[in-house]
Amino acid sequence: DEARTCGGSSGGSVAAVSAGIVPLAFGSDTGGSIRQPASFCGVVGFKPTYGRVSRWGLVAYASSLDQIGPIARSVSDCALALDVVSGHDERDSTSIPGAAPNWSADLANAAAASADGDLQGVVIGLPSEYFVEDGVDPGVLACVREAIGTLEAAGATFEAISLPHTTYPISTYY
Repeated sequence: DEARTCGGSSGGSVAAVSAGIVPLAFGSDTGGSIRQPASFCGVVGFKPTYGRVSRWGLVAYASSLDQIGPIARSVSDCALALDVVSGHDERDSTSIPGAAPNWSADLANAAAASADGDLQGVVIGLPSEYFVEDGVDPGVLACVREAIGTLEAAGATFEAISLPHTTYPISTYY
């Protein structure tokens, strides 16, 4: 749809995955450049933990925020990609030492554990700062609340939490 944007600096990679041109791509994410385009285009984009995927060769925009992450048509494809690219890299001083998680196995184990839909004992924190009417698209808020209801029906419980520094990320980013 030429009247819409695929959003963000990784938008081309996301559009290629969404259109079926490629099965997998990688992007760089500083402030949402993988995740936002992925959400716009109906695919999966993942920003790993800082240092989990080597940034060697990346031209950093904001070194302390930049991450390399996969873009794919499914969570399991993202997990497979992370299995290949995660891990310590001596060429990247921010790379986490030691073995990386087995993303695919962890995903399979989580799926098996929740296959019966029982989320008893799972506690999820909901930041009160994120549930405001101003600045949040009503459709997004409705979808999040629907998801909360689905998770509660499966046995999860929710606790209100506060992330008081929520107002600072944009100024910190700049």
